[in-house]
Amino acid sequence: MLKEPQVSLKRVTHWIGGQRVEGRSGRSGVVWNPATGEKQAVVDFASVEEVDQAVAVAKEAYKSWRQTPLSRRAEVMFKFRELLDQNRRKLAEMIVLEHGKTLSDALGEVARGLENVEFATGIPHLLKGGFSEQASRGVDVYQIRQPLGVVAGITPFNFPAMVPLWMLANAIACGNTFVLKPSEKDPSPSLFLAELLQQAGLPDGVFNVVQGDRVAVDRLLEHPDVKAISFVGSTPVARYIYETGTKHGKRVQALGGAKNHMVVLPDADIAMAADAAVSAAYGSAGERCMAISVVVAVGEATAEALVAAIRERLPRIKVGPGLEEGVEMGPLVTREHRDRVAAYIENAPKEGAVVVVDGREDPVARREGFFLGVSLLDHVKPGMKCYDEEIFGPVLSVVRVKTYEEAVRLINEHPYGNGAAIFTRDGGAARQFQFDVEAGMVGINVPIPVPVAYYSFGGWKASLFGDLHMYGPEGVQFYTRAKVVTSRWPDPATSKVDLGFPQVR
Repeated sequence: MLKEPQVSLKRVTHWIGGQRVEGRSGRSGVVWNPATGEKQAVVDFASVEEVDQAVAVAKEAYKSWRQTPLSRRAEVMFKFRELLDQNRRKLAEMIVLEHGKTLSDALGEVARGLENVEFATGIPHLLKGGFSEQASRGVDVYQIRQPLGVVAGITPFNFPAMVPLWMLANAIACGNTFVLKPSEKDPSPSLFLAELLQQAGLPDGVFNVVQGDRVAVDRLLEHPDVKAISFVGSTPVARYIYETGTKHGKRVQALGGAKNHMVVLPDADIAMAADAAVSAAYGSAGERCMAISVVVAVGEATAEALVAAIRERLPRIKVGPGLEEGVEMGPLVTREHRDRVAAYIENAPKEGAVVVVDGREDPVARREGFFLGVSLLDHVKPGMKCYDEEIFGPVLSVVRVKTYEEAVRLINEHPYGNGAAIFTRDGGAARQFQFDVEAGMVGINVPIPVPVAYYSFGGWKASLFGDLHMYGPEGVQFYTRAKVVTSRWPDPATSKVDLGFPQVR
């Protein structure tokens, strides 16, 4: 009997101390090609001891890196930015093969990550402190910001390059050393980033990667030498990361899930709103924490016109492998995730929603790989699973309301508060919306209001656990701590004993 030939799969390893390090735990996971449904790599899963090794290397590297002049840190970031720019297509293709998103979408991800590196190149300016001369007689007071030490990032599958860049650029530029635990679903971009950082002149040990699962995550949360944790993922995991990390005395920023609403007022340009809803709902197969998953149509006439306009656009969306020419939406990341998304469509009519377009019936859903066509649900209401929960797939729900006030109440009563958008021609209504709505990021005629790199990213309510948002100015604040120095250089002849409370007048 003939045996099937053994196919040798690529092995994705750790990066510790400036080199690839093969795992020794004996545990590993499969990296799939979402477009074909085939195994394409095996990723090592770190043991507690391997995480400890990475943290120990980072701790040792911190001793010299925190003393590195700001100009040198900026120089490394400038060189890293140059290398990222030169290799953006290679990195994007790597993302497509493991995540499944289209090449244009992956190139956009790299571009947005690049912006965060550009922001970090300004670290000499960003770390300038304040100085108050003569706060008291002969006394000066000033504040400086210093790095924390070893910090860690735990990143999601949907942005395997951009989200690590949200974290590592500011963290390293501020003088910390970094341990990254990327998603085990698409781990290869993390190693490519490590190689580019090394080529940029970053000393070995300043940036490390441990591949793995919950074992690695829990050890990072518990390790006494890890001073801060940054996380992006689902809300249940974000809550766990925050509670566990803070219990162990760490500074934590944990970004969770979302249910982003887009309000369409009766005066809005329906064609423009439909284009925006389709783009924001189905881009990257809906696997974005800033995807529009709910359209809130104000007024029956608005709803009828909008649903018709959206439905008319859906057949034109080309779904297929992300590297194929002209493809606008790729597969979902795994078979399990695709089936989970499909279950929401199946359940919707039982709860009273109307399935206007069913992505399960799209011919693409019968292809090899983890494909699902786009879906549109109408007459969705709070209390339905398809409304209450984050679907994270190519499913757009339409909720019909009578008034602006009802639309705002709908958003504010939802437990998630990542982003919200409004489409209108009325400047007064738009300004009132930005005042009223309880969400961390707001778009006015912009469906996906992701802040540019010199602002900060983050939601409210169950979309964020922690006090500080990701990247930008709050990112610098997160990765540093303030120290206030009060100094005096008096004439020794004026010294005397004074047991009273310090005076400033």
